Amino acid sequence: MISAGDFRNGTTFELNSQLVTVIEFQHVKPGKGSAFVRAKIKNVITGSVIERTFNPNEKFPDVFIEKKIAQYLYNDGNSYYFMDTKSFEQISVDKKKLDENFIFIKENVECKILIHKNDVLGVELPIFVELKVTETEPGIKGSTATNVTKPATLETGAQIKVPVFIDKDDIIKIDVRTGKYMERA
Repeated sequence: MISAGDFRNGTTFELNSQLVTVIEFQHVKPGKGSAFVRAKIKNVITGSVIERTFNPNEKFPDVFIEKKIAQYLYNDGNSYYFMDTKSFEQISVDKKKLDENFIFIKENVECKILIHKNDVLGVELPIFVELKVTETEPGIKGSTATNVTKPATLETGAQIKVPVFIDKDDIIKIDVRTGKYMERA
């Protein structure tokens, strides 16, 4: 059992027979009245996000989420296939369970598959990836301004904004969480 007073970002628990994860939390101690916990929670299955207040003494069943390291292999349009790096078994993940930033992931990249009671909940992506620029306007020599950007297409088909000094075939580092250019690799 976990109490609301012990909430942390990423804590997963059961609320009204639904799996939920804490996205943000805040302990509030008003001048009058008792303390409470304000939390933004996300339903793991449906993806819906709600804000709710809890009494810090409320208790909820704790949930164990297994994280398997798996290598992304390929997709067939609706399902994405991963290989467990320890058992070499293939794991199929429905496209609906993937983050929209999965567009930055190419074949053979390792991810973490989130599993609860033999049911795949989703995929945790790496924080940074290195991708090749396949299409962009030519770079301008001597241009080092960091706030001037241009569009670029990456090897996965994703489109992002990059600084003007980046050329076609450059390898760049991307922050998968935000989908933004970080640096040249």
